[in-house]
Amino acid sequence: MLYSESLKKNKDFQIVYRKGKSYANRFLVMYIKKNDIGKNRLGISVSKKVGNSIVRHRLTRLIRESYRLQEEHFLCGYDIVAVVRVNAKNSTFADMKSALIHLGKLHKIYISEKEDC
Repeated sequence: MLYSESLKKNKDFQIVYRKGKSYANRFLVMYIKKNDIGKNRLGISVSKKVGNSIVRHRLTRLIRESYRLQEEHFLCGYDIVAVVRVNAKNSTFADMKSALIHLGKLHKIYISEKEDC
């Protein structure tokens, strides 16, 4: 991830959940909150309800890769948390990519033309 880092600490996730804005679709719930870093920080949350560890890690990799490939289209300066829903259990890479782009457009942080941070 060229312009982004990962959200790792529980405290950071909680701040985004409480103070951020959220939209959802069939596969994901996306929370965003503006940060003062100038970079995006991506956090991914997959509950045990979704499946076993193999399924959860597969979904995490799909989201991370679809974000990485679309990263230059996202506006900079946001903490983004993607929460995977149970419906995403059997989803493909194309499903995850379109779900991520859809939520980015709803939040108005996804721009079709490439932008630099």
